[in-house]
Amino acid sequence: MFRWSIVFITIAVIAGLFAFAGIAASVEGVARVVFFIFMILFVGSLIANSIRADKQ
Repeated sequence: MFRWSIVFITIAVIAGLFAFAGIAASVEGVARVVFFIFMILFVGSLIANSIRADKQ
């Protein structure tokens, strides 16, 4: 589960670079949406991992 967290944060950072740095102006809106989706997935996977770790 932690591996997925790393994947999500990596994708979010890359999407954020495209969106917030203005590198790809034509896909800025899409990159911002992808950034926020993967940030939510990152936080969700961290929470799921901590809940799962507490039960073991």
